[in-house]
Amino acid sequence: MTATGTTDRGGAAGVPGTFAPQPGAAPLGRMIRAQALLETKMLLRNGEQLLLTVVIPTLLLVLFSAVDIVDTGAGKAVDFLTPGILALAVLSTAFTGQAIATGFERRYGVLKRLAASPLPRWALMTAKTCSVLVTEILQIVLLTVIAFALGWSPHGNPLSVVLLLVLGTAAFSGLGLLMAGTLKAEATLAAANLVFLLLLVGGGVIVPLDKFPGAVQSVLGLLPISALSDGLRDVLQHGAGLPWGDLGILAVWAVLGLGAAAKFFRWE
Repeated sequence: MTATGTTDRGGAAGVPGTFAPQPGAAPLGRMIRAQALLETKMLLRNGEQLLLTVVIPTLLLVLFSAVDIVDTGAGKAVDFLTPGILALAVLSTAFTGQAIATGFERRYGVLKRLAASPLPRWALMTAKTCSVLVTEILQIVLLTVIAFALGWSPHGNPLSVVLLLVLGTAAFSGLGLLMAGTLKAEATLAAANLVFLLLLVGGGVIVPLDKFPGAVQSVLGLLPISALSDGLRDVLQHGAGLPWGDLGILAVWAVLGLGAAAKFFRWE
């Protein structure tokens, strides 16, 4: 109390009742966690995104497992299809959904405002990738339950599966952010959906790559979706160990995609 009987609010720092603001950026880890949580909430609230990331892969798995439309070779169709559908889930979330959402965030000025914050560009990309991983976990759990209900019999080491999914997520996330950060929102919307459809048909997801001509197979085999679906199929269907070739392809795409996105991504 002062001599006049009022509380002294202007005293030195450390005295009870006084304030000592410390302006500055929050710790980097806390900023990334906060942004990742926000990105996840926004993604899960978007009905169109859920259609792309959950409903379509689920319908494809059930339809092609129940109806003999495509020749998937010896064994049960669900054993061939499930690894490819898991790869498709990664593609739909990490690439297509993220590219479209980020492209429109850029158009509406959301990213411009984030650029004025202490959050670095690479930290924003990290937060978006973490959000994608959370969504993918939910997708994989759902698709796995449905696949087991359809009679799926997986094999192989789960750690190999996790490694493939993480590298696949990094590769597609980098490519999606590169597209969203360099093209207009409308162009991103059209291009991301077109790429999704083309890779659905030609990426070994539903149609085996050996159904294509030899020269075409060699080119398609270098695509990240082909490497991811083939790698998952080698492990889950055939019980193989680490598919080093597929892992190498995914690692190259991840480095190139994330590196290019970090360099060329424009906030507005």
